[in-house]
Order: sequence, then structure tokens, then C-alpha cells
Amino acid sequence: MRLILLGPPGAGKGTQAQRLAAKHDIVQLSTGDMLREAVKSATPIGRKVQDIIAHGQLAPDSVVVDIVGQRIAEPDARNGFILDGFPRTVPQAVALDRILKKRGLALDAVIELRVDEGALIRRIESRIAEMKARGETLREDDNAAVLHTRLKAYREQTAPLIAYYRGQGVLRTVNGMAPIPDVTAAIDQALTGLGGAHPAHKSKQVSH
Repeated sequence: MRLILLGPPGAGKGTQAQRLAAKHDIVQLSTGDMLREAVKSATPIGRKVQDIIAHGQLAPDSVVVDIVGQRIAEPDARNGFILDGFPRTVPQAVALDRILKKRGLALDAVIELRVDEGALIRRIESRIAEMKARGETLREDDNAAVLHTRLKAYREQTAPLIAYYRGQGVLRTVNGMAPIPDVTAAIDQALTGLGGAHPAHKSKQVSH
């Protein structure tokens, strides 16, 4: 099964991706993690995007497409994968379609986690406060100013993907503000019957 999770920062994509990866025995591919690892390892790509990531901006399409293309070609992604944080722009989505087509593959579904932005900001600010209280180290991009930048980038650059994938008939929308187990159940319901086959060409709405 090949899936994409869409939703603004803090919508819970990482949590749901982990659950989906475990349930369907597929790998979770987080471009954020891949880019942060590249920065940490001071690879050429990492040095190139270090400042961009720290300021909450999106890495250049060419860089992200290269990283993802290399990653989905690895043996552990053969059984399927779930992309978390990619694509973030329509040109990236077009590039992904091209990469998959070249390998004779296609997406099974794109899951949109729909959230209320105001509530999301409060949720993330609360999470940051809790991490500080526990003395945990915050990432450079874990602060309110960066969050607002990332939300703006999502609205302007990533939200158009919803229409793009709706047009392809692979979009499934769930309520991302529900408790984590309920979101998981809604995603499972949205994916019922796919089983690795390509879904019927219609967009399905799932709500609570």
C-alpha cells in the first residue's frame, strides 16, 4: 500500500503514519526526518537546507524530490510506504507521479487530516510548554513564530494538493481534531477495501 498523509504542521501526521506503518507493514517516510538527519550529518544537502528549515520555510523541490526518489527505491519500501511531509507543493506531486510511474507504481490513497487552525496553534503551543516544563530539548523549528510561518506556507503551497488529489480520485478526508484513536479508526474506515488495489475514482469524506 502506498499512501500520503496531508495536513498542516501539528495535525498529527507523524502519529498516524506510525500507526499505519505498523498495521500495514509498510515504511514511514518522513521528509522532515530525512532532511533533519541530512542537516545533523552535515551532508551536502543538509548544509544546503539548514537555514531554510530553521526558519520554517520549505526546502527546494529539487532537493526533496531527490531525497524521496532515492528513498522509495530502497528495498524496505518495496512492500509499500506512507509519505509524511511530502509532497508539499503541486510540482512535487507531479514529480512524485513521474517517479512512481517510472517504477510501474501508483498511489492507493491520500489521507487529508482536516483541522481547525486556531485550535491547532493552541495545541502546539501547549505541547511546546509541556516539553519545556519537562526540560526536553526543543527543535529549532519548535516555536510560535516558526509555526505561523509553516502554517502560512501550508495554506499557500500545500493546500492546493487537496484539489489535485481529489481530481485524481484518491483523496480521503478525516477529522484530524478528534482523539488520536478516533482519527486512526476513521483512517482505517477510509482505507477499507483498498488492500493494495487502487481505489475507485471518487473522493470520500469521512467525519465524526
